Amino acid sequence: MDIHVVTGAGPVGSTVATQLAEAGHQVRLLTRSGSGPVHPLIERLEVDVSQPAALGSAFDGAVAIHHCIHGSAYDAKVWRAELPQAELAVLEAAGRAGAVVVFPESLYAYGRVDGVMTESSPRAATTGKLGVRTELLAQRDASSTPTVSVAASDFYGPAVRTAHAGDRMIPTVLAGRTMRVLGSLDQPHSFTYVPDLAAAMIAAAATPELWNSFLHAPTAEPVTQRQLVEMVARAGGVPTPKMSAIPVGVMSAMGVVSRTMREMAETGYMFTDPFVMDSTASEQRLGLAPTPMSEGLATTVAWWRAQEQQAA
Repeated sequence: MDIHVVTGAGPVGSTVATQLAEAGHQVRLLTRSGSGPVHPLIERLEVDVSQPAALGSAFDGAVAIHHCIHGSAYDAKVWRAELPQAELAVLEAAGRAGAVVVFPESLYAYGRVDGVMTESSPRAATTGKLGVRTELLAQRDASSTPTVSVAASDFYGPAVRTAHAGDRMIPTVLAGRTMRVLGSLDQPHSFTYVPDLAAAMIAAAATPELWNSFLHAPTAEPVTQRQLVEMVARAGGVPTPKMSAIPVGVMSAMGVVSRTMREMAETGYMFTDPFVMDSTASEQRLGLAPTPMSEGLATTVAWWRAQEQQAA
């Protein structure tokens, strides 16, 4: 039985671990707290993956490492202090174990683009959080350990909470409250279904011909935020709520006194202008297709309602 290691139990790590286990693979899920989904084939371990000494036995016998941790805060300084060190430790330990490392990646390294993002578009952003992602990609390219980076746009799906299409949107729409989106209601934007990202990472790990490449997770056709709100309402069987947009300039102004607002405003262009990725080439290489958004949103809404019932 193949052994796969998953680092991090956020929405991506938990989904990857669950899909692997459901396919019959043995999974070691590494988190600082020992948390994560419960399954007979998932072994949950308390491991700090930024500490090289902790990785040797955890990686022993693994064929693939799915590195799904994220920074402790949405902040460029935090990312630069935490992520390169942790990735380097994972790359070195995976190399000793003879395992490929698969990374979920964002579209940040593309920077502000004029047109549709494809796998061949330049990834050369230099500032802030965007520049950190570029540096991480360079570190992976320089490593002797085989890697695959699978890029996704903004997440949606079960277990996705901290996201534009997560706890800011789904509960609000289902409750019939006014939905206030960032940027524009009417610019096209790509949204990636997390189970599709997880499936792409697993397929890439199992295909040596795809190692040492940069792929796009299968992602459905873009929608505007207005359309997305309407689709969530349809999936939930509720009326479409009132909508409005928060200008990015407001967040930039608040950034003078709030670092959090300043960090959020840095990527505001993604919601004021078209922000579209094309995953066609990667879909062909992976042999996968994106889940239709109507189907993904129906599953997402059902998950949120289950959470509400459990909390009641």
